[in-house]
Amino acid sequence: MKDMADPKGLTRRELLSRSITAGASFVVGGGFVAGADAAWAMETAALKPETMATLIQMARDIYPHDQVADEYYAAAVKGYDTAEAAEGIEAGIAALNAAARGKGHADYLSIGWERDRVDILRDMENSAFFQQIRGGLVTGLYNQKAVWPLFGYEGESYSQGGYIDRGFDDINWL
Repeated sequence: MKDMADPKGLTRRELLSRSITAGASFVVGGGFVAGADAAWAMETAALKPETMATLIQMARDIYPHDQVADEYYAAAVKGYDTAEAAEGIEAGIAALNAAARGKGHADYLSIGWERDRVDILRDMENSAFFQQIRGGLVTGLYNQKAVWPLFGYEGESYSQGGYIDRGFDDINWL
């Protein structure tokens, strides 16, 4: 019989049954965040799993792309899961959750409507925390080679002789 205190070797069913659901998109448990469909998961080192789930939802609300899966947003914010950044991130998420409670919600993740979450983000967009996350997402999200095809970007062209003979002028909608 498996030691239930040891998370290694859990079956998918055991993992999901021992976790708590955070919002509609994430499963949060002891030291991890996973997609509700269990297609991806990530361990957390310095941040609470609930904080990481909120950070992923915040990232999706700042740069919303329906065609980009949550796992890419998770990869974009994974860099904040360090001992050096944890205190500031935890405080920022606490402020975000407090703003959600001020609008009658349990926390940011419990807000079902994107519009309502964006309203809260707009109220705090001048804060250092918001600007830190927004600025980090520009490179954290869009520098992932795996998301480039989702936006129709083929990558750099220098190594392939530039764009001149690669269809840069094949615009047919002009």
